[in-house]
Amino acid sequence: MNRKDWLLFLGVGLFIGVFPLVVLQFKAVSHYVDVMIFAGIFSLVCLGLSMLMGFAGQISMAQAAFFGIGAYASGILTSRFGLNPWAAMPVGVALSASVAWLIGIPTLRLKGHYLAMATLGFGVIVHIILGEEVEWTGGPSGLVDIPGLSLFGRPVTNDVHWYYLVWGIVFLALVFCLHVIHSRVGRALRAIHEEETAAEAMGVPTARFKLQVFVLSAVFAAVAGSLYTHYVTCLNPGSFNLMWSIRFLLMVMVGGMRSLWGAIMGTVLLTFVGNEWLQVFADFEVLIYGAILLVVAMFFPGGLVSLVPRWPGPRKDPIPAASDGGS
Repeated sequence: MNRKDWLLFLGVGLFIGVFPLVVLQFKAVSHYVDVMIFAGIFSLVCLGLSMLMGFAGQISMAQAAFFGIGAYASGILTSRFGLNPWAAMPVGVALSASVAWLIGIPTLRLKGHYLAMATLGFGVIVHIILGEEVEWTGGPSGLVDIPGLSLFGRPVTNDVHWYYLVWGIVFLALVFCLHVIHSRVGRALRAIHEEETAAEAMGVPTARFKLQVFVLSAVFAAVAGSLYTHYVTCLNPGSFNLMWSIRFLLMVMVGGMRSLWGAIMGTVLLTFVGNEWLQVFADFEVLIYGAILLVVAMFFPGGLVSLVPRWPGPRKDPIPAASDGGS
């Protein structure tokens, strides 16, 4: 992380820290704390997607699937087998990472819209399984009686406590991602994004790096899914369908694909748009999201972060030499 990242990190951290203290003073907007909890959960998904798309240049339409795998794994283990939620979360993450690794080996050989179609197909398959496997997932009726989280033996039931827990995890994930993109691995990912053939010629093991960042994005989605499960304490397959993959993709694009800060900005904005400000237009959801994407693509191709002067982004490091590939 460079100096600008640290300054922005402290500024955003201060805003996140005081946000619930301010909005809870006004009854009309006190529920914004709940909206921001969902925004934090979705930010984890979008951070992984930003690493995959914005820095490695790999398109994925399967983030909702990995989000659902982590959610249902944690939900089933805790509600059906009585496992502690904190023990169930790593199991869901491991399962999601394993599936991503198995899927990524053949899928990441594809490029462009072929890769998008392959990941889209995987996401549809996962959604069908979640809806049809009634014995385990509850099918269309959903999975219920999922326990909430506990910290130091005390249940986390207060929205403010959930808020700080979720955003604390988001900031840990953000610090990790910022360190990655400013490392030799990050330079290798950007080299793959710019020109994969040239990166290979320079000795970068492109297949390995693409697979690793694909698995990383699945891990972030699974962690988010587990948090989502224990916050809402019930699951329905409709929360993990193709539309949610499109939403995650749109969140990253609106904020700025080449910026982790942009991914968070776009996620918070579209979470409020979808959950709060445009509820009366729910029947026109696809049209509204399509219009937002069209406006951003036409007038702000760099995302909302392009409107902020001197926004800190990745350094223009040179393409790594062959020795960098082993990092």
